Formats: sequence, C-alpha cells, structure tokens
Amino acid sequence: MFSKVNKSGQPGAVHDSPRPSVKAGIPSIISADLRITGDLVCSGDVQIDGWVEGDIQSRNITIGEGATVQGGLQAESVRICGLVNGEVRADMVVLEKTARVTGDILHKSLAIEQGAYLEGMCRRTDTHPVTAVATSVEPVKEMVKDVVEKKAVSG
Repeated sequence: MFSKVNKSGQPGAVHDSPRPSVKAGIPSIISADLRITGDLVCSGDVQIDGWVEGDIQSRNITIGEGATVQGGLQAESVRICGLVNGEVRADMVVLEKTARVTGDILHKSLAIEQGAYLEGMCRRTDTHPVTAVATSVEPVKEMVKDVVEKKAVSG
C-alpha cells in the first residue's frame, strides 16, 4: 500500500502522472478567518472573505460582505460587498448595498446599489487612453506655437 512501486509494478516514483491543473472556474478564496499582509496576484478569480492588507490584482475580484481590504484592487471586474480602503481599477465595478469604499474608482462600467457607501472620486476610463491623450496634445502644441510666433513678430 505504501511501497515505492508504481502501478506498472516497476520500482520508482510514486507519482508518475503530472500534477492536475487548477480549473479556471474555481476561485482562489481567502476565508473569513484568514488575515494576509502582502500583495496578491492571481491570473484567475479571487474571492476575499477575510482581511487583506495589500494590493490585489486578478481577473475577477469579489470582496465578501465581512471582508476588509486595506489596499488597491485591479481587475477586469470587481464586485464589492465589504470594506475597501484603496483605489479600485476595473473595467466593470459593482458596489452592493453592503459595500463601504474609501478611495477612487476608475472604471468603464459602474453600478452602485442603494445603501452602498462611497467616499472618493469616480472616473470613467477610455478604452484607448493613450490614443485619446496623443490626439488631444497636438492641438495644444499648435496653439503654443502660434502664440510664440505672434509674440516674436509683435515683440
């Protein structure tokens, strides 16, 4: 039962098969009795029900009703039911009625249920912020150039 013979009857490693991969649909969970100090980075989904002091970066983040996060959140989508003290950056942000957020929210889509608490600035982000900045700088350069030329001619 505990011998080092694999199923083929040959001596060797007990584990010949590769380690099973984590399914994409299963979130990483920080349970209610867990306290973490440090940043969290995950390529999948994260559900926080405990206490985290640090930034969280993931594809989808859910902050449970009894959870506390002292740090920023960055994800494709964020759903907040608990307490967050930090900046939230996500394409889609949902603040449930039990949410308590102190910090700015940068979003493409924002939903706030009646009863949610938010102290901070909400700012919609463009899908292509680099392009928007680049196109808005050119007219300013032209205006500055015209003003400098007119001042040199009249001066």
